[in-house]
Amino acid sequence: MKSSLQVSDSLAATEAMRKASAALLRKQSSQGFWCADLCADSTLESDYIMGELWLHPPVNGVWNPPTRDKISKAVQAILARQLEDGGFNIYLHGPGEVNASIKAYFALKVAGIPAEDPRMQRLGARILELGGLQGANSYVRTNLSLFGLFPRDACPSIPPEIILLPFHFVYQMSSWTRAIVISLSIVHAADPRRPVPAGFTLDELFLPGAPMLPERDVRSLSWRNAFLRLDRFLKAYEKHGPKFIRKYAIRKCADWMIAHFRASDGLGAIYPSMQYAIMALDVLGYKADHPLRIEAEAQFNHLMMDRERCFFMQPCFSPIWDTAIAAFALAENENPPEDALRRTADWMLSKEVRSKGDWSVKRPNTEPSGWAFEFNNDFYPDVDDTAMVLLALEKSRASDAAKQKACEKRAIDWLLAMQGKDGGWAAFDVDNNWKVLSHVPFADHNAMLDPSCPDITGRVLEALVRRGVPTTHPAVRRGVQYLLRVQEADGSWYGRWGVNYIYGTFLALRGLRAAGMSENEPSIQQALEFIRAYQNRDGGWGESCASYDENRFIPNPSTPSQTAWAILALLAGGDTRSESLYNGIDYLISTQRPDGSWNEDYCTGTGFPRVFYLAYTDYRNTFPLLALAEFRKAVGGSKEEAAAAFA
Repeated sequence: MKSSLQVSDSLAATEAMRKASAALLRKQSSQGFWCADLCADSTLESDYIMGELWLHPPVNGVWNPPTRDKISKAVQAILARQLEDGGFNIYLHGPGEVNASIKAYFALKVAGIPAEDPRMQRLGARILELGGLQGANSYVRTNLSLFGLFPRDACPSIPPEIILLPFHFVYQMSSWTRAIVISLSIVHAADPRRPVPAGFTLDELFLPGAPMLPERDVRSLSWRNAFLRLDRFLKAYEKHGPKFIRKYAIRKCADWMIAHFRASDGLGAIYPSMQYAIMALDVLGYKADHPLRIEAEAQFNHLMMDRERCFFMQPCFSPIWDTAIAAFALAENENPPEDALRRTADWMLSKEVRSKGDWSVKRPNTEPSGWAFEFNNDFYPDVDDTAMVLLALEKSRASDAAKQKACEKRAIDWLLAMQGKDGGWAAFDVDNNWKVLSHVPFADHNAMLDPSCPDITGRVLEALVRRGVPTTHPAVRRGVQYLLRVQEADGSWYGRWGVNYIYGTFLALRGLRAAGMSENEPSIQQALEFIRAYQNRDGGWGESCASYDENRFIPNPSTPSQTAWAILALLAGGDTRSESLYNGIDYLISTQRPDGSWNEDYCTGTGFPRVFYLAYTDYRNTFPLLALAEFRKAVGGSKEEAAAAFA
């Protein structure tokens, strides 16, 4: 590989920046924010059909819901993603996955695609190859059991009594699990057995000879076996235990759930808990015309993207996240668009969370601040968004300077308070790391906990130092030590919220360098060697979601977002001269479209590792712009050239 871009010539990068900035500014709303599509796998459309079956059950064995046109669109959206082997995957270009495939089969069949259809035949055969219905995770099993399609005794107990446990037990689970489990426990306790169309079964998907119950650990003494024994006890308790405790627990769960509707676009503002909340309200007796039901269903239906050429369900909205990244990238240009950034700063200040949420259980004396991910989700501001907003506000001037200054100080103090005992930062909570909970039977979504992670810690360190916290501050020093302690043997860092080691490494390096670590330190140099080692022949970088399955870097075709992360990692490590750097810049310039944007046909965002992935559709544009801006600052270039290009 030979780069055509020389150190002394940043004109091509400057022109690419101009085009990328213009493309991004065209997408800005009049209020100042950005909100790109957030895409996932076919399970959301499958679950939508399941939800419609719940809300509009069959009459005399015939299912004819009033939303038949939407369901037909969902069916077509699902079928469009079927793999050649018949199955469905959980990330673009990935292999078939049993849970996504089962959900698709159920949704397609109940929507009217007959089991004899060749597509269903291939799908059914693939599901059996993957382990059949017995291979499904706890949430798929539970969903099917609600319609009598899977034995309830083979599903994990999800007792509402967990809300009564001591030590703030529900707050030891991750925020998203908390919202899902509390609402789902209400549904599970009702044991509703909702009707399905006459003659409908999934019996053809049970794998002959495969066990129905989860396998025990081969060790006699293990947390898994202990929880499996507890699960058997809970099943007996559900049948013979005192009913007044169950009723009290359900009431407490309902009170918690309804209280969390406040100042939120649905429970937790995320798809699964919002859907389960609707189902919970239903079993609690709230009729379809009750204001709570109407609002809950309206918020859920807002996630539906019903367009002329496509139909899909979003897992949530991402305006604050998209806006903060876009504003930061634009602000890093030598001639940032001040008026556009002023509108952005005003909008972001209006979205600061000023009420206490779940995080305050462990930080009761901390003044509320921070930003959520969505438009409105006041119970769940998160550390990552807050750090990103602070970075964006560094060079964005709001109309009210005093208001901005006060807001930023509160946010910095909130970030400092959210540091964990290990020195790192997590997404929503502090010290949410009871590892034993990962063995709970309903914890197989691989996201029961929200522990500290390198990617968020790196971003927080960068934000704190750039916003005035000295590198000698104890929180900064502890954050640095955390990152050095969790660095992988190959020099990389794990990326919890982006795919994967490239993402984690780029953010860890930016955090360490902001905190004052020399580029000559072995940990920095080792990280740079990791990045260079996995560059593709086209000059870009790509990493597969399979890296989470293998716990090591798995290469993939280049993507603009991951290439940008790699370039940002090299620059953060002090590399301004390597051939790897310039070939990466060449890749971004050569793949940029005439309108200033980039194409990206892959999921580079992570919801739950090994379970749920996300395609942030503006990552392909915002991160390359940031990489080009950082590159130009690092290698130099005349201000006259930049001014002419952006004129």
